[in-house]
Amino acid sequence: MARASFLLDLLLVVLALAASSWVGQQAFQSMALSLVIPALLTWLITAMALRHYDPWASERGAFDDAAMVSVLVLAVTTVLALSTLVFGVEGLPNVGVFLLILWPLAIGMRFSVVRTFSTNSGPIDDVLVVGVGALGRATSEYLTGKGRMHVAGFLRFPDETTPTQLKGKVVGTTAELDSVLRTMPVAEVYFASSSLANGAEIQKAIKVCEAFGIPFALPASMFRLDRARPLGSHGVKDGYLHYQTVASRPVAMAFKRAFDILASGVALWLLAPLLLTVAVLIKLTSRGPLLFRQTRVGLHGRPFRMLKFRTMVVNAEELKAKLAAQNEMDGPVFKMKNDPRITGIGRFLRKFSIDELPQLINVLRGDMSVVGPRPPVPQEVAKYQSWQRRRLSVRPGLTCIWQVSGRNEISFEQWMYMDLQYIDTWSFSKDISLILKTFPVVLTGRGAS
Repeated sequence: MARASFLLDLLLVVLALAASSWVGQQAFQSMALSLVIPALLTWLITAMALRHYDPWASERGAFDDAAMVSVLVLAVTTVLALSTLVFGVEGLPNVGVFLLILWPLAIGMRFSVVRTFSTNSGPIDDVLVVGVGALGRATSEYLTGKGRMHVAGFLRFPDETTPTQLKGKVVGTTAELDSVLRTMPVAEVYFASSSLANGAEIQKAIKVCEAFGIPFALPASMFRLDRARPLGSHGVKDGYLHYQTVASRPVAMAFKRAFDILASGVALWLLAPLLLTVAVLIKLTSRGPLLFRQTRVGLHGRPFRMLKFRTMVVNAEELKAKLAAQNEMDGPVFKMKNDPRITGIGRFLRKFSIDELPQLINVLRGDMSVVGPRPPVPQEVAKYQSWQRRRLSVRPGLTCIWQVSGRNEISFEQWMYMDLQYIDTWSFSKDISLILKTFPVVLTGRGAS
């Protein structure tokens, strides 16, 4: 489906170019060779950067999908507009008409065809089912049947034996929940048993989920109901009551995501000249790739590839072990003020956080947010205490309280407490306040190394 969607989008770009050229009373042949290829290449490169056609692209929500298509359309429109300015109007399509044709066509086709025929039309979450009895099996079948959740594994209660008809892997017992959550990215834990049968084990496991900041679900009734439904508005479709350690604010969170998309898209568009200049300077002053792609840990422990401008020598990760004794931060984080691995241009980029700008692409993709705890590397997370893992219960960000409070001048434990403070007291107005405080910190380079 991804390949068909890609070819369909390219066809729409060509049709929009032809139509906008015809409306502008220009012959399509006169601009075909000069603009079709650049337009298609712009669409392709932008789509690759945003991973628009990746196999998991169908997992994105409708709003994110519309935003992705909008960014692609605006990228091609910008190239056409620049071509008009550089080469003049004659022989070129009407940019305004092109935008008015392609934008609704591309979004309409995405929703009416691509999302309709995709096997998954919503976010897919990995969940853990605690209990392998009848309720556990029924819960697994229900969640799988919804098409939006994947049962990553089961945990057994001490008195349970694994049935042969269980469709899934048993990854341990309830006593091993702590270690399982440390190694398996889980969006929610379902406790498929009653308090009468396994009350003590469930209570201990709930404490673990609360410490990690992992949402969990408890049966809405002590009995399994086939036909009967509770009266009033408190009935739950899947038979579970869902709990989380952060306040549920769906409207506010949707607004936060909308702001992330708008802010990152506009910032990438406005900062394009700076990004191109930095890219040229990096390639001219040192050997190696332009971008540094590093595995970081995101929401609920799910790994992703974070982007940065490369500021170090190519073998920086190998040299890190040799410099471990000179670490200037406590805890599992490595920070060194005069790090010999940093290149000349890299030191300037890091001081003013310019190297972080490619992470706007991560924000647009949905890996990160503009404001949130900084994403750690897996090696650091492996050394976290249980209470410190709760900082993974929200989407990581470009800036947070730590960034505007001294950065490397703050101890690791204080840093963790600041992130938890942000999670527990989050509001959109606080995000705006942190963004405004970040600008003077970045411009002065305070606390950076």
